[in-house]
Amino acid sequence: MYYLEETRPQRPLMPQDVLKRAKVREICEVIASGVQPLQNLIVLIHVGEEKKKEWAQHWITRGFRAIEKLLSTSAGKFCVGDEITLADCCLVPQVFNARRFHVDLRPYPIILRIDRELEGHPAFRAAHPSNQPDCPPEAAK
Repeated sequence: MYYLEETRPQRPLMPQDVLKRAKVREICEVIASGVQPLQNLIVLIHVGEEKKKEWAQHWITRGFRAIEKLLSTSAGKFCVGDEITLADCCLVPQVFNARRFHVDLRPYPIILRIDRELEGHPAFRAAHPSNQPDCPPEAAK
């Protein structure tokens, strides 16, 4: 993501304001280090088929509580203000994953609102897993 940010300055995903940039990084890091790695296939295989849903729900819920708290002070239309940032790019796949593992998302109204806002955006629609050429037919929505 940072590569895209640095090589495509005409479409920035980081705010100009240094404090907003720090907030974007904070949200990204909570997701990238505290939620997403615990959903990786190798981890779920190690946890085992009978426990993987419980495992995923635990870590997603824990991470979403932290993210919702961060968003309560930073969100506008999107994660940090009213412009799409790298934080939004990290959040949307995790909401998809939360739904995959049947996490109750009602306790996270800010996360849900942002996800709804982004689901209609052309770039996010194009990036949706069901719109990828290698998506198995049974996984398409």
